[in-house]
Amino acid sequence: MSSAGKPDYKIRCGQCEQQIRPIWTMQAIRCPCCHNIIPITRMQPANQDNSPTGAGSLSGSAGNRQSLRSSSKGLSGDMKMPESRLRKRAVLCGVTYRKRKYKLKGTLNDVKAMKQLLMERFGFVEESIRILTEEEKDQRRIPTKKNIQEALDWLVQDSWSGDSLVFYFSGHGLRVPENTEGDELDGFDETICPVDFTKEGMILDDEINSRIVRPLKEGVTLHAIVDSCHSGTILDLPNVYDYKLGKWSDNRPPSGATKGTMGGLAISLSACADAEIAADTSALTGKIVSGAMSGAMTYSFVDAVRKNPAGLTYGKLVRSMHEVIEEANKSNCLNSSFLSRIFHAKLLQEPVLSSSEIFDVNSKKFEL
Repeated sequence: MSSAGKPDYKIRCGQCEQQIRPIWTMQAIRCPCCHNIIPITRMQPANQDNSPTGAGSLSGSAGNRQSLRSSSKGLSGDMKMPESRLRKRAVLCGVTYRKRKYKLKGTLNDVKAMKQLLMERFGFVEESIRILTEEEKDQRRIPTKKNIQEALDWLVQDSWSGDSLVFYFSGHGLRVPENTEGDELDGFDETICPVDFTKEGMILDDEINSRIVRPLKEGVTLHAIVDSCHSGTILDLPNVYDYKLGKWSDNRPPSGATKGTMGGLAISLSACADAEIAADTSALTGKIVSGAMSGAMTYSFVDAVRKNPAGLTYGKLVRSMHEVIEEANKSNCLNSSFLSRIFHAKLLQEPVLSSSEIFDVNSKKFEL
């Protein structure tokens, strides 16, 4: 409780996600960040059956008001956990690097396809999906390094047991010599490249791990789907599934550094192994955006999920993705004459599954 006797509880703007401590006697407040009008709704204190004066409030404009999930665990003070909340959140990031020599053509289509899949197949609502692309009018939604970092923090913020979180990235990825000796088995850090990476720098796997893996509480599940080069261990998770051998391999750092969660589950699906490249392709078209470019990994993922409306296991998902890549290899599918000459027109990439915990891939159902 605050010194004024009101609940010390913040509300969140449904437009810009800014957290605000409201004046409880007012019916509405204006967000100091984006100037959105936020109506204040009432919530019962835990120790009263009916009290208009001791009530807290929840955020959002009428169209963006979050639903809250019932739970009393983990709250301090006299307030109960609100009765319901959005249990699913996603950050979808697609970077085209337009007007650059290394621009990509399929990333916007990838983001659109992922958003559609999350909403139609897995029950995500639009208000729970934060999109970062160069096409966004809001400058806070441009995929700069700062904006991506803030989006990652937003994704895991205030998560509770039962929440499902998704981080999707389609763009360039690189690998650089590790910045901490003994931190990587192969001696390299994997990275994702924001639109301003040549000026502000890349986002390393170590940072991604610390921002969205380490904070995961018990009962919270995170899926990262990363369609970029050198992305095999982009979350630095301790277990990597060997598709060919059908078993998990140990990816823990030689230094003994902890890369796991606080009890939650983190699972990553990456476009390729750390030493491999991923590609935009026009061979895989028609099921994401007809006739348009798409990331090979994104296409294979969306295709596998759509072909199995009754659901599929992680093992079947990985197998299906590999099969789609093999089909693409029957044609000249690379979006680059240079890459086609080097790799003989084949996608030399194999999707990689990694996890913070070892599980049976042939029995555990894939669900977002």
